[in-house]
Amino acid sequence: MAIPEPNHTGTVDFNGYSTWYRITGEPGGRTPLVVLHGGPGAGHNYTLSIANIAQQGRQVVHYDQLGIGLSTHLPVKGADFWTVQLFLDELDNLLKALGIADAYHVLGQSWGGMLAAEHAVRRPPGLRGLVIADSPASMELWLEGAAELRAALPPDVQQTLLAHEAAGTTDDPEYRAAEKVFYDRHVCRVIPNPPEVNATWANVEADPTVYHTMNGPNEFHVTGTMKDWSVIDRLHLIEAPTLLVSGRYDEATPETVKPFADHIPDVRWHMFEHSSHMPHVEEEELYLRVVGEFLDSTD
Repeated sequence: MAIPEPNHTGTVDFNGYSTWYRITGEPGGRTPLVVLHGGPGAGHNYTLSIANIAQQGRQVVHYDQLGIGLSTHLPVKGADFWTVQLFLDELDNLLKALGIADAYHVLGQSWGGMLAAEHAVRRPPGLRGLVIADSPASMELWLEGAAELRAALPPDVQQTLLAHEAAGTTDDPEYRAAEKVFYDRHVCRVIPNPPEVNATWANVEADPTVYHTMNGPNEFHVTGTMKDWSVIDRLHLIEAPTLLVSGRYDEATPETVKPFADHIPDVRWHMFEHSSHMPHVEEEELYLRVVGEFLDSTD
């Protein structure tokens, strides 16, 4: 499906910086949906197909989190600046600035789902429904899952990855080629990647500040400040009805998602059988229907 043009774009001030957003759809219909992109520091582009939910009669808000895309870039900021709390505060600021803090849904993909869970455990009164898509409940579980998936790669690919990680040469073209083998299996199985997905890779390439600081050099070699993150012990606090989304070949393996299913009181889980980490790209039509029906049930 074609990505719809936005009805409105703009920026809001956040602590003297700018958060860029785009809104698809007209106001006044069903409860709006706010989409939180992954990374951290990946940008909104690869999630743009979700804007088609606007055809179901609700506004869809995309935005670039601070440090990437069309929002303010801050390459001189260190690890003490790039925190979960920063992005929680930015989301709260955006909801208030757009006038939707009293009633909204949140869909977070990958890191965005981690952020969405952090948002939901605080029990914001305006949160009507929560979609956690392709996200781990802890980075310890994420790394365990990544290790299992890496062990199934061809031996020469595994050796290349290990050698360059030990040498600290993860920017080497040979490493990048081996990295792509993993990505083609477990991140996006639509090959070649669609333009909006490539735009996100270009975002990270152009300014890797947030991604490298909080995550690390790639999806499966996590060395950043998030490596010890977990929300498992707080999941019971989530009151909003919750939909879990993941792909059969997802780098967010079932074991990394399971704590959400075990501890969130009102939760359901949909596995997309032909997808990896981006079922909104890999099985777009079904994804829009599943998510749309869930949102309708929670309005």
